[in-house]
Amino acid sequence: MIDVLVCVRVEDAVLEFLTVLSREPRDEAVVVLADPDLTVTLPARAGTAERLALLAPHLRPPVQPPSSGPRHLAERVRAATAGREATVWTHSPADNREARARLGRDTVRAAHGLPVRHAVGHSPYLQVVSDEDVPLTPELAEAKREFVNHHGQSLLASGSPQYRVDTARVPASERFFRSDPAEAVRLYALLASLGEDAAEVDDPWEFAASPYERARLDATLAWTGRHCTPGTEPLIEVGACEGALTRRLLAAGHRVHATEPNDRFRRRLTAALAAAKRVRVSAAGLKELADGAGPHGPHLLIEMLYYGQEPALIDRLPADLVLLALEPEALRATVRPWLAVSPHWEVTDETVLVPPRLEAVCGGRAYLTKRGSHGLALRRTSPPTAGHAPR
Repeated sequence: MIDVLVCVRVEDAVLEFLTVLSREPRDEAVVVLADPDLTVTLPARAGTAERLALLAPHLRPPVQPPSSGPRHLAERVRAATAGREATVWTHSPADNREARARLGRDTVRAAHGLPVRHAVGHSPYLQVVSDEDVPLTPELAEAKREFVNHHGQSLLASGSPQYRVDTARVPASERFFRSDPAEAVRLYALLASLGEDAAEVDDPWEFAASPYERARLDATLAWTGRHCTPGTEPLIEVGACEGALTRRLLAAGHRVHATEPNDRFRRRLTAALAAAKRVRVSAAGLKELADGAGPHGPHLLIEMLYYGQEPALIDRLPADLVLLALEPEALRATVRPWLAVSPHWEVTDETVLVPPRLEAVCGGRAYLTKRGSHGLALRRTSPPTAGHAPR
């Protein structure tokens, strides 16, 4: 049995997998690197110091590693194992560092049935439940420190959070967990929730399974009903995703124009609503709606102003009423400063839709804090600055 370590960079093998490299008895280990694109073989029975000496020459200033994908990675893993029994070790798909997370996801896809173990890695927003925790001996702790001090000074001073080595990234206890391809992809999508990769899996935020999300959606529906009578003018739901709120609105009798710019989410949304009446689906985003791409009516901006949109776009929407919901900190950081200078709106209602909650995700593999959702009802007090005027 050999160990195959698939890592973005050499320091990853040392900082996250040193207990693997130093295990007794020391069978051969193979380190497959993305940056640089090479494979380092560490011979059987070599001591820890010898193995670190073989790895050290390949430490270099970081560059953006190529995204070669699972097919090329599978070829490299097959070459590393050469038909032998092996355990594959790699990064967590939930690592906060994008290159590591992507490689962790792709390695599970490329392993072709070999057992895969992930280092918990750097995941400040998610607590991963590990299967194995291995504390360092004082000797291994010193070996980690000295490897960085002797070979990684540029990493200690790096300005990039993706590559900077600091105390939190030199763990004194190495933690590992197992995953299968489906779990790895879901973990990756969850941590990529503000990017395109979130759409890799159905329901990445687990609206269907999450007690928190179900309570949030139900509260949002009830709040919307207090401000908008079902069956009157259509509600423009901005960023409808796969339709978790849309379906509730339709079941309550509302007419809905659901917009979703992400192609994959929109295809799922359209399929989910194929038999529904009183609904229209479009690809418009907030900017397109502000530029006149949608109808006049109440606009629902529910948990969607996390993607870099300027709140000032709301000034140009063809709407007299906007129902906006976000976590409290996002409201404080983005919406309230805009409202303080916008002459177009007054807050007529503010409500706590759901309080914060610690919740398990990905089948209990991890847990995180759902930060709560607050709703603001905004009534227009003056015409929009550009685009369509309210009717």
